[in-house]
Amino acid sequence: MIWGAATVVVLAVVATFVIGAVRQVSNRPDLGAVQTFEVSANHTSGPVSYPMEPPVGGDHRPSWLNCGVYEQPVPNEYAVHSLEHGAVWVTYQPELPAADVATLKDALPGTYTVLSPYPGQDAPVIASAWGHQLKLESADDPRLAEFIRTYRMGPQTPEPGAACTGGLSAPGKVA
Repeated sequence: MIWGAATVVVLAVVATFVIGAVRQVSNRPDLGAVQTFEVSANHTSGPVSYPMEPPVGGDHRPSWLNCGVYEQPVPNEYAVHSLEHGAVWVTYQPELPAADVATLKDALPGTYTVLSPYPGQDAPVIASAWGHQLKLESADDPRLAEFIRTYRMGPQTPEPGAACTGGLSAPGKVA
């Protein structure tokens, strides 16, 4: 009887953990809208024309952009190098309300992220990582956090662990 009761208790504990894990995975936002791109990774000193805006990779400057929050647009070729190091670059339309920009700032981890306006982009908010991009209609879309969790320093990163500080800061850096 003791063994039977112990077995029931153990099975109940295991079932509780399994059900909790399944619920957690099933409640994650769907990243099915993430676009994937094949990109090069060469250093160049010349201007680069990227096939997507904002870019998600490709040829870039030998120096990277320091991760952080920028209130002005940043140079693509330096931000792309930060993506190569594992950063997620979140861009927003310059006319996005200040409250939404504050929501984005609050949503970003303190390392390996860049936040900046991006004139002319075709969605209010766009999250980019090396070779991957997600267009969002609002700053509070729960897919942003899932994108960051999945791609920041993710397996697609060509140079994982490379610095996201000690590079160049563009004008308008506030954090």
